[in-house]
Amino acid sequence: MWKAVGIEAWLGARKTSLEDARGTVTGIIGMVRDEGDAALRDLAKKYVELGDIAVSDEEREAAYDQVDARVVESLVEAEARIERFHERQRPRDLWLEEMEPGIMLGVKTTALNRVGIYVPGGRAAYPSSALMCAVPARVAGVKEICACSPPPIKPLTLVALDIAGVTEIYQAGGAQAIAAMALGTESIRPVQKIVGPGNIYVTLAKMMLREQVEIDFPAGPSEIGIIADSTAHPQVVAADIIAQAEHDPNAACILITTDPTLPAKVGKEIEKMVAVAPRKEIIVEALKNSGYTVVADMDEAIAASDIVAPEHLSIQVADPLSVVTRVKNAGAIFVGKYSAVACGDYAVGTNHVLPTAGYSKMYSGLDVAHFCKTASVEILDRDGLETIGDIVETIAEAEGLYAHAQSVKVRREL
Repeated sequence: MWKAVGIEAWLGARKTSLEDARGTVTGIIGMVRDEGDAALRDLAKKYVELGDIAVSDEEREAAYDQVDARVVESLVEAEARIERFHERQRPRDLWLEEMEPGIMLGVKTTALNRVGIYVPGGRAAYPSSALMCAVPARVAGVKEICACSPPPIKPLTLVALDIAGVTEIYQAGGAQAIAAMALGTESIRPVQKIVGPGNIYVTLAKMMLREQVEIDFPAGPSEIGIIADSTAHPQVVAADIIAQAEHDPNAACILITTDPTLPAKVGKEIEKMVAVAPRKEIIVEALKNSGYTVVADMDEAIAASDIVAPEHLSIQVADPLSVVTRVKNAGAIFVGKYSAVACGDYAVGTNHVLPTAGYSKMYSGLDVAHFCKTASVEILDRDGLETIGDIVETIAEAEGLYAHAQSVKVRREL
């Protein structure tokens, strides 16, 4: 169950799983494109007989009666912390700066008007994902936030979506939900961008529909990478591994350590925790995708971690900040024995929607910027035009674009 594993093999297995789902997802997208709401109902029949696809305001309100008041209070407090952190990311609506006499440049930032968020369901409710997706969109200024989650949507998820300020909620899950938000159906209008985590079918659907809609990034089954030395606490390391493994049978964990004795110690702790874990069957399956590798020194550990580019990176070493400054690829970084990944999942305020399967090499985790677009602003007066006029005309004529050059000459002669 707990075994040595090669870095490249571990990462390769993560990407292969996406390709295995391509045929299924292609068929689902085609069904939704051709049949709309009927396809959503037909695909849901395996789990539930679907009535109304849209969730009513009355259903939202009724959900509060089915959720413990203490849980509702915790969701409200978590939402406030997530909002507080993301408010600090909000860019100025417009900034302008005089770069040189007569030339003022800047950037205008505008929120997207309509976005879709996907909230996983199935094995468990994920109200935290509802908060993580919707709050930064609301902070950015998005007016229409459309949410999809597998039917029947659990009351806990409905409450979280309501607290987060989602404007529309639909009962649709899996790749078909992504297709519905991208292509539109009778009930669901198309969105500009889709964000949120999901299984391999959801992730692949997002990637395949990028010609119709923008997405955040591939965010599939959860994973953790841990860089540890001899100072790491085996119980802490094991606890984080088990926490990620309980997400999904396709979750994966990897320990990269400079201490050859640590894997065995962690393995013993894992056995103890698995034995009493409520989600034991899921954890056991996920541990088949997991393992450890022993490296010679911290340089090699950091290099290995950057190859993996994990969704979550936990740093459990004597001098953690020196590692933080050198690591390049990770969705989110958790430093020290008290920084549980679960804190980032729920209530510290940072976002837990992160790129997986090595995609943190090129993508950042979800933030306010994902829900905005920018346009450069250029303001020139006569002096500014004279300053760069010769440069523009010379390059334009060199490219053979004489009308471009003329558009400047006309202004200089006014």
